[in-house]
Amino acid sequence: MGIIDIVVFVLFIIAVISVGLIKSKSGPSESESAEDYFLAGRGLSWWLIGFSLIAANISAEQFVGMSGQGAGLYGLSVSSWEWLAAITLVVVAFVLLPYFLKSGITTIPEFLEVRYNHWARLLMTLSMILILIGVSLIGVIYAGALTLTQLMSEFQFDLSLAGCCWALGAMAAIYVAVGGLKACAWADLLHGSALIIGGGVITYFAFSALDTTPVTELMSATGGTVNMAEEAGAIAKFNGLNETVLHMGSNPSMPWGILLLGIWIPNFYYWGLNQYITQRVLGSASLAEGQKGLVLAAGLKLLIPFVIVIPGIIAFNLFSGEMEANAGNVMAAYEQAAATPQQGDTIFQLDSRWAMAHPEKAAEVDRFNSVVTDRVGAEAVKIVELNQYKYDSALGLLITKLIPQNVGILGFVIAALMGAIVSSLAAVLNAASTLLTMDVYQRYVRPDASQRKLVLMGRICIGVFVIIGCVVSPLLANNSSIFEFIQKFQGYVSTGIVAVFIYGLVNRSGGDWAGVIGLIANPIIYYVLSESLLFPEVHFLYSMSYSLLAVLLILFVYGFLHQRSERVEFTIQTTMDLTSSKGALYAGLGVCLLTVALYVVFW
Repeated sequence: MGIIDIVVFVLFIIAVISVGLIKSKSGPSESESAEDYFLAGRGLSWWLIGFSLIAANISAEQFVGMSGQGAGLYGLSVSSWEWLAAITLVVVAFVLLPYFLKSGITTIPEFLEVRYNHWARLLMTLSMILILIGVSLIGVIYAGALTLTQLMSEFQFDLSLAGCCWALGAMAAIYVAVGGLKACAWADLLHGSALIIGGGVITYFAFSALDTTPVTELMSATGGTVNMAEEAGAIAKFNGLNETVLHMGSNPSMPWGILLLGIWIPNFYYWGLNQYITQRVLGSASLAEGQKGLVLAAGLKLLIPFVIVIPGIIAFNLFSGEMEANAGNVMAAYEQAAATPQQGDTIFQLDSRWAMAHPEKAAEVDRFNSVVTDRVGAEAVKIVELNQYKYDSALGLLITKLIPQNVGILGFVIAALMGAIVSSLAAVLNAASTLLTMDVYQRYVRPDASQRKLVLMGRICIGVFVIIGCVVSPLLANNSSIFEFIQKFQGYVSTGIVAVFIYGLVNRSGGDWAGVIGLIANPIIYYVLSESLLFPEVHFLYSMSYSLLAVLLILFVYGFLHQRSERVEFTIQTTMDLTSSKGALYAGLGVCLLTVALYVVFW
């Protein structure tokens, strides 16, 4: 990295931290309240909320994971997570947010106590903390550390994965512990803007490289080559090489059936019921400000695939060889088994693209698999997937090989990526510490705790959580897709939470224990489905769909047998202005129409 890049990087990081801390006016003091620290004094404006939502959401988890899935077999179909999130945000703004702000809650689980009982609140709190720390936190730390180690190795700096995990975790912990939510929101204003600009820069250089690279040196999305005129431009090359992965409705890795129900479950959980995200909206100055902020975030979500997924698709076209090298010698397990084909019961499944590029080796593996299957039977074989491409290395390859050095652009892009990682880590830590402090410590341990002690407890929780995250995150090094890892394992919690909120709002006469029943039943049902105990090879989003329907059925049967003596009424428990924004509603409808148009174009 040149001196100009280093200067730009350092100045950006300093500017972000300075703005966050100055605007927050934070730090330990006698007058600092828990509401000031955890919810920014409920004074966030719509533009802060909108950019903060994007900055908290788009991190290395998305940059690395979604660009990696774009480079992989998912292609453009992974964009459904972003485009359907836009519609989800609009629904949250005008359906869920009025209930939450009217109730005056500090945390989302607190709403379950209003509707059900304190046991439902406690169970949701503990489940959400487990997912935030055990999945989201370690996933974001690992994805960020992976990217940094890859980037620095290209610049002759060999950094350990574990060392980068600790460095990122420490920066995020210090940052959020000092400033709280308000510091996060102001820093996120810069982070969110830089993310979109930085992603646009990567997209520009990706298409530029595609334009100047000879057709014979490019790999198609199927793993082979295509017949194309050498004078073809970047857009023509992109379409010709990737025609098979540019459709939202025909990709087997993202079957269209999950768009009917499955994908909506994690979307509504994440954007409407996840403390990690909704904490920013709960801190809004009014209902109208919260709604406008959510709609702004919805509009920005439509742009994300164009600056993350599409560059990932191009990365495979340009750097399939490097991705194969980054994966290491994954064929070693096969070679060992092939030495004694009459003894084992394991067959090997190749990456379809790698098989296309290496037909002779693929035929050899097929013959080996046939020998083993004929000997032990199709039902007795063990299948091992060989991931010949490290798709998650797509982003690192784009940055290190395409961005020009020593003109400041590289420094800005890396700073934007670093800011995204720190921003998301800070959001997770802030949410988890809020849940443990307000829903456990204050509710059950020290109901009479002073405001200062609550803030201190929140800071202690941040320190404990980040240590756990930094210790565990390096263990994800062997996971083929960090983005899918996070989405899949959240199903153990997210589906049950969505079910009890749907039931609680639709049926307000059902018994108080419905919340607990739903939260306990879901992980059991989801485990049976997702671990293929009943349905082999079922997509995890189908498992979420079946789990949701099963849990709702259980809850409605319970509600029929056990009803409250009085219907629950959500009374106003706040002095906040609860006037809805008509302008935000019209803009939100426009976002929904644009989303539908994108599906029509790319279906």
